[in-house]
Amino acid sequence: MRAVVAVIGKDTVGILAKVSGICAEYKANVMDVTQTIMQDLFAMTMLIEISGLTVEYIDFADKLVKAGEEMGLQIHVMHEDIFNSMHRI
Repeated sequence: MRAVVAVIGKDTVGILAKVSGICAEYKANVMDVTQTIMQDLFAMTMLIEISGLTVEYIDFADKLVKAGEEMGLQIHVMHEDIFNSMHRI
């Protein structure tokens, strides 16, 4: 199972490190990362493998959302099944 993590906010040092660190802490494997900085706006999308999570998916997602709030970012975590359903034509 996989999930998509989207991060948006003002660019600061350590965003990638913080988000990937939480993934590592809960055994979510980062499979792909795309990021860009437009002036001072940071945008990142990650594809992560969540089959090996050491906590429930919702607890993991909540941890990322709370970390985003602490850093002044918006972090959205979406299970791959929901992501695919939303983007199916």
